[in-house]
Amino acid sequence: MSKRRKYSEEFKREAVQLANGHGMTVAQVGRDLGVDANMVSRWNKEMTERGELAFQGQGKTRDEEMMRLKWELARVKKKRDFLKEAAVSSSDDCTGRQPDEL
Repeated sequence: MSKRRKYSEEFKREAVQLANGHGMTVAQVGRDLGVDANMVSRWNKEMTERGELAFQGQGKTRDEEMMRLKWELARVKKKRDFLKEAAVSSSDDCTGRQPDEL
């Protein structure tokens, strides 16, 4: 079974613009872009009905995802630094050196 393809908002808008403004049929645009003509028609209808609100999607916004990734990176760095410090401390215990001798 094939996975469902996802198209960016920009791709959809450009497909609709090609179908509406360059003397091409919806079928031609679909063939050229490798999508079904019905899909291009559906995008055209959505853009006509919703205008700028078309193709908003249901996923997270880029800013929310970026903030989550930054938070996760900070958490992982903190964990890494802790483990690095623990490893140095543990190796000092094995060699008999004091931490201030490093």
